[in-house]
Amino acid sequence: MGKDSTRFVGMDVHARSITIAVADGDGVRSVGVIPNRPDTLRRIMKRLGPPATLRTCYEAGPCGYGIHRELVAMGIHCDVIAPTLIPRKPGDRVKTDRRDAEHLARCYRSGDLTPIWIPGPDHEALRDLLRAREAAKKDQLRARHRLQKFLLRQGRRTPEGMTNWTQKHVDWVRRQDFEHPAHRATFQDYMHEVDHAMDRISRLEAAIDEVLPSLPPEVAAVVAGLQALRGVAQLTATTIVAEVGPFSRFAHPRKFMGYSGTVSSEHSSGGSTWRGPITKAGNSHLRRVVVEAAWQYQHAPALSRRLRRRQEGLDDEVKEIAWKAQCRLSARYRKLTAKGKPQQKAVTAVARELLGFIWSIGTHIERKRRVLPAAA
Repeated sequence: MGKDSTRFVGMDVHARSITIAVADGDGVRSVGVIPNRPDTLRRIMKRLGPPATLRTCYEAGPCGYGIHRELVAMGIHCDVIAPTLIPRKPGDRVKTDRRDAEHLARCYRSGDLTPIWIPGPDHEALRDLLRAREAAKKDQLRARHRLQKFLLRQGRRTPEGMTNWTQKHVDWVRRQDFEHPAHRATFQDYMHEVDHAMDRISRLEAAIDEVLPSLPPEVAAVVAGLQALRGVAQLTATTIVAEVGPFSRFAHPRKFMGYSGTVSSEHSSGGSTWRGPITKAGNSHLRRVVVEAAWQYQHAPALSRRLRRRQEGLDDEVKEIAWKAQCRLSARYRKLTAKGKPQQKAVTAVARELLGFIWSIGTHIERKRRVLPAAA
């Protein structure tokens, strides 16, 4: 089927409406606005032509992948587009739903859009659960900060030698008492929020433990393999796999690093080259857990009892990659800090290289299990 017979459909999707535009041999035109309902979507697609002649797309956003799955079930090709990689004209200051849909259709026809990887329903459910725990951890941090600042305003400082939020510190906080009724009410409310956040995290972690045994064997193998790396325990490994999906969709580790947003920004012109902070134009959840794991590489290479336990039963090549990561990344951290680099910058550089080792282990296990999707 020739390209001239193909209709490229751009959709600007909102919670209650979908604005549709079509690009084909006759140009780009707006089709109109329909309610965001499966029955209405099916009817408009039947009007636009046979499923084999349609290629549809819409931006990734809060509406999720329901439209993608509905169209694929109809036999229509559908891509979900990365919003940050859609070309924009610097001088274009008019933004409407109709213009956005037409712009999507036009760029889709010219091949200028970058589709994202679509997780399956089970994979998406696991990702949502892990992100719920991450949100709970952030809420816990805010609740603890509010309580600590309140105590500090009342002159209640943590005793010397006591680490914040250990069991000993929590017991000390609970023993605090205040004469003024308003202060007592404030303290009780802040303490209740801290306790609520702790209970919430415990419930979510218990739910994660219940879900993990039901993972597909190929996914469980990658989760187990990543735990051979220092700083990557079960929760971190599961988060990485849930956010990334198949590692083999990245043809090279540099693309994987770019996906995480840990590569340096750059502005080069003529003979000058300027590199700045990391782009952060990628998966923030992946970037967060990898940077947390990278802090472990400030220590000298070693195999702790816990790490040995995680490596039991793993492939020898996976263990070799993990040990190579320890030696290289520990030396990298020491070299950068010896040059006077701040710890945070050194750890970020280590995290970027750690992603390469994560990619290497992931693709090695997927090759062994013949999980080889097309490269991104």
